[in-house]
Amino acid sequence: MTENITFEKVSTQYYDVLKELGNIGAGNATTALAQMLSCKVDMKVPKVRLLNFNEVGEVMGGEEQIVVGIYLAIEGDISGSIMFILEQSAGKALVSKLMGMTPSEGEYTEIELSAMKEIGNIITGAYLNSLAQMTNLKIIPSVPSLSIDMLNAILSVPAIEFGIMGDQILLIQTRFTDEVDLNGYFILLPDLESYEKMLKGLGLSI
Repeated sequence: MTENITFEKVSTQYYDVLKELGNIGAGNATTALAQMLSCKVDMKVPKVRLLNFNEVGEVMGGEEQIVVGIYLAIEGDISGSIMFILEQSAGKALVSKLMGMTPSEGEYTEIELSAMKEIGNIITGAYLNSLAQMTNLKIIPSVPSLSIDMLNAILSVPAIEFGIMGDQILLIQTRFTDEVDLNGYFILLPDLESYEKMLKGLGLSI
């Protein structure tokens, strides 16, 4: 099915389509976040960039910064994974908003970790739901796993997956604004066959 398809071909020929998917997915994620926090959350227009994978860390502010990463595997009509990465300070701000309390100092408490995982689950779930609706595909996410580590360690998970696909990635940066600006990043990693299914679901063919 994928003899004539390469990730580079998908990325260049259908970049605008993938960018629109990123915009709509991020918009739905913002709506879900606002409902979860019971407050108004605005979203600045997402920045959707096609990058070499080794450029991702620098674009996201440096590989040694501590970030929160929520990772879900994807099954159903397509397979792959999605990752949502948030600056640590932004994660603390979201958790404190959700829990109605002042953020704790230092490491996350168990309650904060649980709340952060739920926030990530809601945000990524909303993103995947919009993708499923647009492509008419069944997309089943796994239970989310959460890591708090240096960015280069968090990115090592999708880096291993990308080793079999090529070295380019579509990175969606979303800035949520409430009292403060919160930067978040979506990394959607369907395999090549799934990219083809997604594009066909949108009425396109390769």
